Amino acid sequence: MVNSVLFDLDGTLLDREASVEQFIAAQYDRLVAHLSHIRKTDYVSRFIELDCRGHVWKDKVYQTMVAELEIGGIGWQELLDDYETQFQFHCIPFDFLFDVLNILKQQGYLLGIITNGLGKFQTRSIEELKIKDYFDVILISEIEKVRKPQPEIFQRAIDRLGVSASNSVFIGDHPEADILGAKNVNMKTIWKRNPYWQQSEAADAVIDELNEIPLILEQFK
Repeated sequence: MVNSVLFDLDGTLLDREASVEQFIAAQYDRLVAHLSHIRKTDYVSRFIELDCRGHVWKDKVYQTMVAELEIGGIGWQELLDDYETQFQFHCIPFDFLFDVLNILKQQGYLLGIITNGLGKFQTRSIEELKIKDYFDVILISEIEKVRKPQPEIFQRAIDRLGVSASNSVFIGDHPEADILGAKNVNMKTIWKRNPYWQQSEAADAVIDELNEIPLILEQFK
């Protein structure tokens, strides 16, 4: 019987695509004194392209942008610092996030987050989304020194919850890091469909919206 539900963060609970678009447009406006020679649409689109849905370190992204867009008067490190401290204020949750978390808590599930990323940055995002108190465990790869899809980070979360993998469900958007990683420790899996990735054939179930989760969990019982 399923008694714990664990989530990925970016692309699963946090609408990272919408959050990044809002942040980078706001960064341009905030720093326009240094960026006015660049069209705002070009600045935004180039960041999103280089970011590669979060899979490229932002120091590399900003170094490339400074060189390509001939940004002067402000360096890549200052742009990076702005990203690290200001992104949190542009975190946008997916629809139904709070409704679903409330339902799962009321139904007695233990909840967790396993996310790749930097400790302070991901912690700020979780706090700004105002969801930290819903979760019994939160594991961030930089702090844990192990990343998804490595099985150790999934097993570590299960152990901290005091549950078995066979009674746990992991929900994420990345077919390899989330779904295969969790399957490798014998967790049940739900893939949150993402148009950037191919269909996850390994997932036990597929959702488009978070409010589909409670019904699927009932089917797992």
